[in-house]
Amino acid sequence: MLRALRRQILTPGVKATQVETRGFHVKTTASKDLLETVGRTFLTGYGFAAEARTVAEAEAELEQVPSRFRGFAYEGAAMGFAVMDALPLTSGRRVRDALAARSSQHVYMAYIGVGWALARLPRFLWPDITAYDPLLRWLLLDGYGFHQAYFHTAKYVGEQFVDSAFSWPDEPASYADRVLDQGIGRALWFVCGTDAERVCTQIEGFAPRRHEDLYSGAALAATYAGGVDREELQLLRKRSGEHWPLVAQASAFAAEARVRAGLVVPHTGVATEILCGMSPHEAAELTVRARPGSAEPQAGVAAYEIWRRQTADQFVSLGRC
Repeated sequence: MLRALRRQILTPGVKATQVETRGFHVKTTASKDLLETVGRTFLTGYGFAAEARTVAEAEAELEQVPSRFRGFAYEGAAMGFAVMDALPLTSGRRVRDALAARSSQHVYMAYIGVGWALARLPRFLWPDITAYDPLLRWLLLDGYGFHQAYFHTAKYVGEQFVDSAFSWPDEPASYADRVLDQGIGRALWFVCGTDAERVCTQIEGFAPRRHEDLYSGAALAATYAGGVDREELQLLRKRSGEHWPLVAQASAFAAEARVRAGLVVPHTGVATEILCGMSPHEAAELTVRARPGSAEPQAGVAAYEIWRRQTADQFVSLGRC
């Protein structure tokens, strides 16, 4: 009973993820249902983490979630584990234990979920960022950026807010804004109701220097979450213009997330065929080959950005972009 009460107290209400509540665009009833299912599933995963006695107990519940949405449940659970770790009288090890267990198969989604927790926790309760994988911990910022654009849409999308005072322990610290924009780009897929044309128009209203990362984030969401047909994916590819290589890169990263977790669904293949010119497994393998051997910055460029660039360059050299 105490655990159930804890879940009820800690878990945000599902109404917070409803399209009407958020004021997001409705393209079709099907796209609205998809996005709301993603939101409910995220909160379901969060609730499992908040109520479970152990990480293993939560993961047993997470494994029952349908494959198309299971990654979102693990993302929500990672947020829940991070929030639990910040509470007094806890072991503070739930995220660490999760990443050593089944959540390791969903590592990208898990890091993004922890980024959601950062957006909800006061700074002094943040976990030790330096304890996370130095290459992947940039994804915490992706999750943070998504959360801000999703819940503070008027400010981060309408006003195109940039937090110039945002501090981050990784070097180069200036790269933080760019990863935040990748998360904002993913959120635009939800804000615009999976309407590819609307997403592109929204992105093109931002400062040109931000277009590349926003398009990349949108392409990742288009591949992982879906909600579009072949024609809309082709439009996204065409409208991205010179940023097309980073669109292919992001689609490949989404494919790698689904392949690694064994959650490839038919839409994944449609998206990578159009955005990457190859199958999900081929795209995933390409990202693995492009992964840098060191997590240290090189010539002032963050290793995560080197990974993105080397992946994009592979698509260019193969003539796919």
